[in-house]
Amino acid sequence: MRIGILTHNYPRFPGDFSGVFMQQLCEELARQGESVHVIAPFDPAYTADILSGSNPRLHLYRYAWPPRAHTLGYMRTMRADVRMRLSTYFLSPAFFLSGYLAALRVARKQALDLLHAHWVLPNGYLGALVSKRLNIPLVVSIPGSDALVAAQNPIFRAMARTAFQRAALITANSRALQRVAVDELGADPDKFELVIYAVDPDRLRPDPTGVLQLRQKLGIPENAFVFLAVGRMVYKKGFDILIHALAQIQQRTADLPRPVHTIMVGEGDLWHAWQELARRLGVENIHWVGNIPTHEMSVYYNAADVLVMPNVTRPATGLGVTVLDAMACGKAIIGSDTAGNPLVVEHGLNGYIVPEGDASALARAMLDLAEQPARAAAMGEASRRLIETRFGWPHVVRHYRRRYREIVS
Repeated sequence: MRIGILTHNYPRFPGDFSGVFMQQLCEELARQGESVHVIAPFDPAYTADILSGSNPRLHLYRYAWPPRAHTLGYMRTMRADVRMRLSTYFLSPAFFLSGYLAALRVARKQALDLLHAHWVLPNGYLGALVSKRLNIPLVVSIPGSDALVAAQNPIFRAMARTAFQRAALITANSRALQRVAVDELGADPDKFELVIYAVDPDRLRPDPTGVLQLRQKLGIPENAFVFLAVGRMVYKKGFDILIHALAQIQQRTADLPRPVHTIMVGEGDLWHAWQELARRLGVENIHWVGNIPTHEMSVYYNAADVLVMPNVTRPATGLGVTVLDAMACGKAIIGSDTAGNPLVVEHGLNGYIVPEGDASALARAMLDLAEQPARAAAMGEASRRLIETRFGWPHVVRHYRRRYREIVS
C-alpha cells in the first residue's frame, strides 16, 4: 500500500527532538512492507542524510523566502502550546497553499492509496482538501494540543470540522483530546479510536551503560533515588505541579533510605519561570539539563528510578512519548489522570495514577516509591513487559495497517 503521511514535525538531523515518534511510525510502516511518503514543510536544518532515504521518502515543500524565513512547524508554531505565535498568522496563507499543492502533487505522482494526517491543523485540513479532490481515504490523528487551539479560533474551527467530516478514521492518544474534538469541533464520536504513539522496544531498553558516569557528571550520588521529568517546558506538562511536590518531599528527606534527586530534561517558554519557582520554593537537588539529543536519551532514562509526568487537562494534550520511552527502559511511571497516561499506566502495576493538579497526591506517590526502591524496580519490570506485549511500534503499526486496509477496501 502507498501511504502519504502529512506532518509538520519530523527529525531534521541526527539527534533532533522534533517529531521522533513520527519518524518511528513511518519507519515501522516501511519495515512491515508499506511504501511511505512523508509530506512536510521545508526547514533549513534538514541534513542530506535525513533527506536521502527512499522508504520512508521525504517530500518537503517551501512556503517562504529566504530559506531562514521558514519558521513554522517543528515545535515553533505555538507559544507555550496555548496560542499561536504572531508570525504564524502572517505565514499561514502561503503555508496552507504550498502544503496543499505539494500534497496534491505527491498524491498524484505516487498514486497514494491513503492519506494519514497527524495534527488536525494544518495537516488534517490539507489532507481533507486533497482527499476530496482525488477521492483518497483520509485518516486524521490528534497527538497534541492542536485540537484545543483550533477550538479557540472560528476560522481554524471550521477547518478542523472540514478535516473531521472528511476523515474515515480519527485517532487520539488521550480521552481529553477526544472530548475536545467531539464536544468543541463537532467530530463524529463513532469515527474515533484511542491509539497511542508507541516506542521502538529495540531502540530503548534497560541498559546500565553510562549511568554511573552521568550521575557523576550531574553530581548525583550513586545511591540516590532519582526522579526524571522529560518534555518541553510548557503549561500542559504540569512540571510546576512537580516542583511543588518536590518542595513537600524535601521536608521528608530525612526519613528516606536514600537521598532524592530530580533530573529535568527539556526546554521551552516556561523553562526560566519554572527554574525561578524551584528557587523560590527552595527545592534542592534538581538538575536542569536542557534539551538532550535523542540518541543520548537512553542513558537519562536508565539513570532514573521513576519517570514523573504530571500533565494537566488545559490545554488538552495526548500521551507523552517520553512515558513510553521510560517504560521501554524498565521504569515505573507516576502520571496524572489525564493526557493519555491511564492508557498505559496501570495503577499499582507499573506505576501510579494521581489526580491532575494535586501536588500533595503526587508527592505521596513519589514518596511511596522513594521509600520502597524494590517496589519501584518491580513496577519498572512490569512497564517493560507492557512495551514488549502491547505498546511497542510493531503492535501499533499492525493495528493501523489493518484499519488502513479496511478503509481502502
